[in-house]
Amino acid sequence: MYLSDVDIKKALEAKDIVISDFDPSRLQPASYDILLGNKFLVVKCSSTPYVDPENKILPEYEEVIIKDGEAFILHPNETILWTSKDYFWSDKYLVQLWWKSWLARIGLAVHNTAWLINPWHYLNITFELGNFSRVPIILRPWMEVAQILFSQISSPCEKDYKKVGRFKDWEENFVSYQEKKDI
Repeated sequence: MYLSDVDIKKALEAKDIVISDFDPSRLQPASYDILLGNKFLVVKCSSTPYVDPENKILPEYEEVIIKDGEAFILHPNETILWTSKDYFWSDKYLVQLWWKSWLARIGLAVHNTAWLINPWHYLNITFELGNFSRVPIILRPWMEVAQILFSQISSPCEKDYKKVGRFKDWEENFVSYQEKKDI
C-alpha cells in the first residue's frame, strides 16, 4: 500500500519519515518530488577503456560539483551518477524512486540503478541519470528530477538495513549529517 499525501504528512509529524527541508509544495497526491544536488560522478573515459563487471573491472569516476545557478549538459547516450539534494529515510516504510513523466518524455531516464530504498537507508541517495534523446539536456542543482513513494511493509524487517546494509554506521553518519545541516 502506497501512502497518500495525507499519510505522508502524518508520518512526517510522527517522525516515521524524515525528509530534510520538507517543502509542502513538492508533495504530490502520493509522492514527494526530490531535487538534484550539487555533486555528481562522471565516468573518466580516458582511464576506462572498457568495463568487465564479472572480473570486477569497473569504471573510474570523477566527482564534479556544480554550483547553484550553474548548469551541466548531459549529452545523448551519456549516463552519470547524481546525488539528491534531499536527505530522507524511514525505518517503517519502503521508499521507491520513480521518474517524472514529463522528463521521461524528453529522454531523461532516472534510477536505472537502485530504485528501491530499504527501511533504515538514511543518506542522500545517488541515482543514475541517462540521456536517451538525440539532443543534450540541461540539468541544474535544485531541479525537481524524480519522486519518491512510500510503501507500508507488512511487518518489521528481520534483517535490519542499519545492521546489515552498506551503511552500517548509520548513527555516526546521521549525527554527522545533522552537524553538517546545522552549520
